[in-house]
Amino acid sequence: MIRFTTGPAATPRIATQGAFALPARRRLGLRPGGPHRPLRDTGRMWGGLDAEPYRLALCVPTSGTAGLWGASSLACARLAVEQWNDEGGVRGREVRLHLIDASDESESVEDDLAELAAGTGIDAIIGMHTSSVRERITSAGALTVPFVYTPLYEGGALPDGVYAVGETPAMQLLPPLDWMIERWRLSRWFLAGNDYLWPRRTHALARRRLVERGCSVVGDAFVPLGRCDHDRLIDAIRSSGAQAVLLSMVGQDAIDFGRAFRDSGLAERMPRLGCAIEENGLLAMGAECSEGLYVASGYFAGLATERNGAFRERYWSRFGERAPALNALGQSTWEGVTFLRGLLDGSRHADGSVRYDSIRGTRWRSNEHKTTPIYLAAAEGLGFGIVRTFAPT
Repeated sequence: MIRFTTGPAATPRIATQGAFALPARRRLGLRPGGPHRPLRDTGRMWGGLDAEPYRLALCVPTSGTAGLWGASSLACARLAVEQWNDEGGVRGREVRLHLIDASDESESVEDDLAELAAGTGIDAIIGMHTSSVRERITSAGALTVPFVYTPLYEGGALPDGVYAVGETPAMQLLPPLDWMIERWRLSRWFLAGNDYLWPRRTHALARRRLVERGCSVVGDAFVPLGRCDHDRLIDAIRSSGAQAVLLSMVGQDAIDFGRAFRDSGLAERMPRLGCAIEENGLLAMGAECSEGLYVASGYFAGLATERNGAFRERYWSRFGERAPALNALGQSTWEGVTFLRGLLDGSRHADGSVRYDSIRGTRWRSNEHKTTPIYLAAAEGLGFGIVRTFAPT
C-alpha cells in the first residue's frame, strides 16, 4: 500500500511493546532521569579486584529490509572496541560487545535486551537502526544506562539517557537541497519515502523549504517497509510532472526502487537526492542504476581526509580485502563507541563538546547542539564522488 499525501505529514504513533528495566547495579555514568556524570578512575585492571567486563549491547539490524547494514556496523563497532580494550578498556574493565538483531521485522528486540539485562547485565547500549526500533526500545522501560544512537535521524526531543550523534534533516538535507535547486533550477519535486517517523519528518522539513524557495511539491508518498509497489509509485512520479525526486527509503526498499527507476527510463532525465543510500546499497543496485543519483551524508568511504585515510587503513588491515564495504551507517557505530568512551571519560573541548575520536569531525554538546560537515556526492558506477562540501554551521 502506498499512502499519498498533499499536506503536511502527521507523525505516526508507535505502540509500546513489552517492558523492561535495565539493572541498577551498573548505572555507570548516568543518573536515572538526570544528566551524565563521568566515571571515577578506580585503577582496577583485568584479573584484579574488578575483572567483570563492561557489557555493551550493540543493536543493529542483521535481517530484514535494513539487514545489509549489519555486517559493516558490527565490523566498525568491533574495531572501536578492540582499540578501546588495547588502551585499557573502561578503567581497566574489558569492553565486550553483545549483538542484538534490531531489524524492524524482528519481534524480539525488547525481549532480547531484557534477557541480556536480566542475565549478564548491560552497561550501555549502542543503537544503529531505524527510529521506529529506537522508540520501541525507549518505550519498553526506563533507561538506567547510556543509550548512544548513531545514525542520521529525524531530530526533536529524545528521552533522558539517549545520546544521538547522527545528523538531523536540518543538518544533512537542507544545504544540499538548496544547492541542487539553485544549480539545476529544479522547481517541481516528488517526495518518496518509507512510512515511519524519520521519512515523515524529513518530508515535512523538505516541503517547508521547497515552498520557501518557490518550488512545488507535486507528490508525497510513503510506502511500508518491505512492501512497496514500485510500479505504482513510479507511475505516480511519471505522471506528476516532477523534475526531481527526494528519496527517503532505506535498505532493500531503496535498492529495489533504484532498480525499478532505472528500468522505467526516468533516471536519465530526473535526478534523485537520496538521504539514506550508502555504498552497500549502491553495490546491490549495480553500476547501471547510478545515473542521476545524488546522496547527502556526513560520511562517505572515499572521503579524502586525513582522519578517514587513517581509519580506512586500520579497517582494511584488521578485516582484510573481503571486509564489508565502509559506509555512513556502518561507520556510525565507530562514532557511537568512541563517543561513549569520551562521555565516560568526561573530557570536553573548550566549546563544551565531548572530546572523542570522530572520523567525521563531529562536535556534540547536546542532541540539540552539534555540528558535522555534510557532503553531497554523485553516484559514479559502484562508488561516490564528492560534488560539494558544506562546512558545519
